[in-house]
Amino acid sequence: MNSARQWHTASVLRNGQVLIIGGFNGSSYPNSAELYNPSTGTWTTTGNMNGARVQHTASVLSIEQVLVTGGSSGVSHLNSAELYDISTGTWTTTGSLNNARRWHTASVLTDGKVLVTGGSNGSSDLNSAELYDLSTETWTTTGNMNNARVYHTASVLTNGKVLVTGGRNGDSYLNSAELYDPSTGTWATAGSMNNASSGHTASILTNGKVLVTGGSNGSSYVNTAELYDPPTETWTTTDSMNDARIDHTASVLASGKVLVTGGGNGTSLLNSAELYDPSSGTWTTTVSMDVARVYHTASVLTNGRVLVTGGFVGTVLNSSALYYPFDTNEQAINSFL
Repeated sequence: MNSARQWHTASVLRNGQVLIIGGFNGSSYPNSAELYNPSTGTWTTTGNMNGARVQHTASVLSIEQVLVTGGSSGVSHLNSAELYDISTGTWTTTGSLNNARRWHTASVLTDGKVLVTGGSNGSSDLNSAELYDLSTETWTTTGNMNNARVYHTASVLTNGKVLVTGGRNGDSYLNSAELYDPSTGTWATAGSMNNASSGHTASILTNGKVLVTGGSNGSSYVNTAELYDPPTETWTTTDSMNDARIDHTASVLASGKVLVTGGGNGTSLLNSAELYDPSSGTWTTTVSMDVARVYHTASVLTNGRVLVTGGFVGTVLNSSALYYPFDTNEQAINSFL
């Protein structure tokens, strides 16, 4: 990449390119953005955001725009939002959130609106949620979650509801989960995970279940994994990962398997990667990355490969790597772009 970054975002655009936004470079918080072109394997800069931000969200909208929300400028928590125009490579400000927030989630709903949940405003963790309507470029509050949360996950299920899992509320690590119903704007409990977890991942599998992996329970970093079944609203444990990890990535491959990369285990940063097979409910190790990474991103490209970018390994990284999955023989290319 043109800039080293951690805590940035990576969005796969409808033209197949990947948009990298913001983050932290080790000394400052860039407002820059850049594009990866899978056809050429090259990086090019694109328009700068109007403001620097880290630990924000980025959501690809239906009409060739990307919505960026909140985060931190490095000085203060942000309620600002802006839109990236894919066709022109330029940014414009849009309506501001009702609450400044970082470490929140943003989910594109089936009606095209964007649901933002939780996060921190700098003085407290939030249970509030709000909706962005692109047609009016405005935010409206919606029902509050049952629990304030940061470092949680939000997943849009096949039935259109949004499953929020885990996270942290102050010093309390959460095993609770809840469902947002866009038709009513309300939240309902969705059972409890078997393990409290913060800094974990949640992946929607091809069978509609949600796989939650790793994170911290407040006393240790865990290798546990469990599955949420939407029809029964129940949680069941599945095979544990080979490595405990937090702040890792999880990507659903075209084969239906889930690729987990990097993270930290409390003692060291990891370059290891492993695959979860939903058909057998088991994990297998795969080729390790050339360098350990935490606070990185992983994006499944339209050609099926996985692009890993940036992160931290004692220093902030500008390198990227491609993982090449095959139906029966997953392997990694350990060259950096």
